[in-house]
Amino acid sequence: MEKHPVKPGWLKIRLQGNARFLKTKRIVESHCLHTICASGRCPNQGECWSRGTATFMIGGDVCTRACRFCNTQTGRPKPLDPSEPERVAESIRLMGLKYAVVTSVDRDDLPDLGAGHWVDTIRRIKALNPDTTLETLIPDFQGRTDLADRVVRAAPAVISHNLETVRRLSPQIRSAARYERSLSVLSHVAASGVTAKTGIMVGLGETPDEVSELMDDALQAGVSCLTIGQYLQPSRKNIPVSEYITPEQFDAYRALGLAKGFAHVESAPLVRSSYRKE
Repeated sequence: MEKHPVKPGWLKIRLQGNARFLKTKRIVESHCLHTICASGRCPNQGECWSRGTATFMIGGDVCTRACRFCNTQTGRPKPLDPSEPERVAESIRLMGLKYAVVTSVDRDDLPDLGAGHWVDTIRRIKALNPDTTLETLIPDFQGRTDLADRVVRAAPAVISHNLETVRRLSPQIRSAARYERSLSVLSHVAASGVTAKTGIMVGLGETPDEVSELMDDALQAGVSCLTIGQYLQPSRKNIPVSEYITPEQFDAYRALGLAKGFAHVESAPLVRSSYRKE
């Protein structure tokens, strides 16, 4: 039987559940919304919801892809809900968010791969929350720049697309996504003048040299913001953790990224692409 590494003490998560948590939970549930916090079994859900923040997931809760690191359901999604953009926008208003993050499942089943739904959501959020800074964590749209441009023209403040892992490991843990395709999406976003952001997980078997190479690739694509966090296996069906990276190594990655030229780097065991985004 394969032996897996033991989770170290620095990854102990303190559960939180104050009145703000309950209010956030009530808003999300009453508006029948999906969040990557719950779908992805994020370890920071208690902390974020207790601060009144959540990362909204649009396009339903079933993804057309089956990445080995992700806990989101995979299969045949239901048709898009045209009322979802309004409900997301209203929830952001009720939470009083100054900075909101929206992501989505992959919708490879749709002719426009969900781009139109993205635009509707962004426009409705901006109309109802003109003072809220909006970050969008988009799929690769199969590399179709015409679809990425639709999101760009809707003008969120930040457009993020995650590389997830280093070049060598990408085919093993991502399904339809490709490392070079993701770089091309990020390059296209950055060239449009929008702030481009990406995130990766470590502890999947990568080396520090490979992480350094990924940083160089992302910078060359025009990415200015980078997040690095520990991969945590969300369920038995997902790929196991190869290694728990020490806090000292995370600090070293942050220092390296800033030295290379990123404007902002968040690097720590519990960092996720939308963690403490504000």
